[in-house]
Amino acid sequence: MVNKIDVPSRWTNETGEAVAKQNELAADVYSTGQSIEEMRAGYRTERAYWNEGGPVMAATVDGVIPTDHGDIAVRMYRPTTDAVLPVIFFTHGGGWCLGDLDTHDRMTRILAEESGAAVIAIDYGLSPETKYPTNLQQCVAVVQAVRAAAGEWGIDGDDVSFAGDSGGAHIALASYLYLREVEKAADNVRALLLFYGWFGLRDSPSQRRLGGPWDGITQDELAFYIGQALADERQIEDRFLDLFRNDLTRDMPATYIVAAELDPLLDDSRLLADILESSGIPVKLDIYEGIIHAFLHHSRLVPEAGAALAAASEFYRAQASQS
Repeated sequence: MVNKIDVPSRWTNETGEAVAKQNELAADVYSTGQSIEEMRAGYRTERAYWNEGGPVMAATVDGVIPTDHGDIAVRMYRPTTDAVLPVIFFTHGGGWCLGDLDTHDRMTRILAEESGAAVIAIDYGLSPETKYPTNLQQCVAVVQAVRAAAGEWGIDGDDVSFAGDSGGAHIALASYLYLREVEKAADNVRALLLFYGWFGLRDSPSQRRLGGPWDGITQDELAFYIGQALADERQIEDRFLDLFRNDLTRDMPATYIVAAELDPLLDDSRLLADILESSGIPVKLDIYEGIIHAFLHHSRLVPEAGAALAAASEFYRAQASQS
């Protein structure tokens, strides 16, 4: 890897500790030289440690929602006993190939506690078994089904938001855009909370200069994940994959974007924030210095993880007074 920044020399002490723990738990967890099954097993093993502890919910409800694209498991986190809560739909990261409801459990619990909303995590189908756009359509179908049965779920179907990390941030934004453009059902969306997502850039300064075994998203590895997700390489031009092909200058909800200074996907966040800000869309971009991709998992060691989720929740709550 040529022309790369020496990331380990720049990350915070706590980030170094988190990477060391990650390597202890599952060395080479992000190596694309192994099978998808091996990658998933290592990912689950490593994430189990990071999900210990954290907030206790008033209620956690697992369910299954039938859709035209299969039965989709969901998990609802309710931070209070209120009968009706606003809802944040959460889609997990993992390059569309890795992750599940358990691998992101602590992150979603913290988001529920800090925001005061019911957080519904969606266990969409993983690639390569589930190809794009089926995973996106699954998530949209879940959102529509829950909104249609809002009373049964104890949520306010007219106060909906979307959140996600990494590849899940991509699905969160894509879900909103699909609802807006295809379903014509994007009303009453309070906010988007997008944590260090990939939104469509296939080359950028941050991709050229950053990325390594600690995050598993060098340019070659990013191409690997995209390749696993696509049924046809021509889909890379699809507007619900390359999200910058959509008109982001209109009809966008307030958007909070978390980015990390040492993340190859940093420029995706910068570009999205720039488009929204220049178009008069309420947006806030927070870039955490000395921090790497996927740091929200490391809330047991990295204080910036808790700070980012708290800031996202503060932004989210502030939007209630704007609606």
